Order: sequence, then C-alpha cells, then structure tokens
Amino acid sequence: MDIQELKERFYQSRNYSAIDVNELMDYAKKAYIHNEISIKDYRLIVGMLEAQGADLPESLSKKPLIEKH
Repeated sequence: MDIQELKERFYQSRNYSAIDVNELMDYAKKAYIHNEISIKDYRLIVGMLEAQGADLPESLSKKPLIEKH
C-alpha cells in the first residue's frame, strides 16, 4: 500500500480529502487497529508520512503512554 491508496481509502470512508499528513496518520492508525491494513503496510505508510512531516499531536507526544500511580 502507498500513500495514494491510503488517501483513496480515506476519501471513500469519509467523503472528503484529508487536510494534512497528520490526518492520514490518524486514519492509518485506526485502520491498523481495526485490522484493515497489515503491520507491514502500516509501518511503510507511517515511515512515508513521517518523512512528509506527520507526527503525533503535541498533547500525546508529551503524555506518557502508561501513567505510574
């Protein structure tokens, strides 16, 4: 899978084009979680999107995934 195919899937599921690469990144993550794309495709897409400037939202990148109590 490449970014163009991801964009097409995004458009088909949402009926509008993605505004930026971060929106595509979120969509790819959801597609992977729901087993709509393989881990191989997910890693490839994430690498390509990160190369284009995609990243986690600032609020998520500063917050640890596991909080210790």
